[in-house]
Amino acid sequence: MLSPSLFLASIPINAQRPEGSAWWVPTNSLLVGVIVVGLILLFTRRATSKMALVPDKPGGQNLFESIVELLYSTLEGIVGKHMIGRTFPLLATFFIFILVANWFGLLPGVGTIGFGHHEPGPGLSLDHIEMPLLRPTNADLNMTLSMALLFMVCWLYWTLTETGLLKFLDHMFGVKGGVKGVLKIILTPIFFFVGIIEIVSIMFRPVSLSLRLFGNVFAGENLMHTMSTLGETIGLGPVISTMMRIVLPIPFYFLELLIGLIQALVFTLLCAVFIQLSTTHEEGHGDEHAPAH
Repeated sequence: MLSPSLFLASIPINAQRPEGSAWWVPTNSLLVGVIVVGLILLFTRRATSKMALVPDKPGGQNLFESIVELLYSTLEGIVGKHMIGRTFPLLATFFIFILVANWFGLLPGVGTIGFGHHEPGPGLSLDHIEMPLLRPTNADLNMTLSMALLFMVCWLYWTLTETGLLKFLDHMFGVKGGVKGVLKIILTPIFFFVGIIEIVSIMFRPVSLSLRLFGNVFAGENLMHTMSTLGETIGLGPVISTMMRIVLPIPFYFLELLIGLIQALVFTLLCAVFIQLSTTHEEGHGDEHAPAH
């Protein structure tokens, strides 16, 4: 039975779809992802449909341009002028999608409308939702891991096309600091071992990126569920429990707004730093835009 509830659903680890539905039916987290993408595209289309050098009145174009300009200048300071043109579309998309998805998960109805079994009694609302119709998309590890893997594929392509395979291998395993002669031969095994450690750390980047975002959003959703059911959990009366159910989660909504912004920034800025570390040319290699090590 599909019905609303006053409680936020307890979010399980795995994404869900209605029982007995076909394989092509989207999961509740994927459905939210599609809705978020649609909202972003709708806003972008409306904001840029009638572009003007000087807008007649404040509106969508000003907001859209402000977001793009702020993101561009911030990311350019990290990845450098030589990479911003290639990497900005993906990095900006990550930030906007993650931010909107995180905030969309706080809207009324997300996690409080879903499927469950109705207990006999007055009213149509469910006492407990077994499967929410809408689940925050970043509370699903499939989504966060997909974004992290997509970034790593693009990162590898950008790195190899910017530095070349030989320079990339030299950056990973070569002796640093311009050491020459016998000392370079002595240090070669050490730096080779350090390069292996660096390769292992690169392989773990998608894991850290995805789990950091997933863990914070997933924990936030379950925290909201815990706060909304705290009165019933500790056995308070129905009147006090109802008041706590409404009032207690409010401060945590503001906290989740801040966390949603921070996690979007962290994911995007970490991706930018990874790009900078592998594409910045060392001093003397002729790239005037890249900072010297």
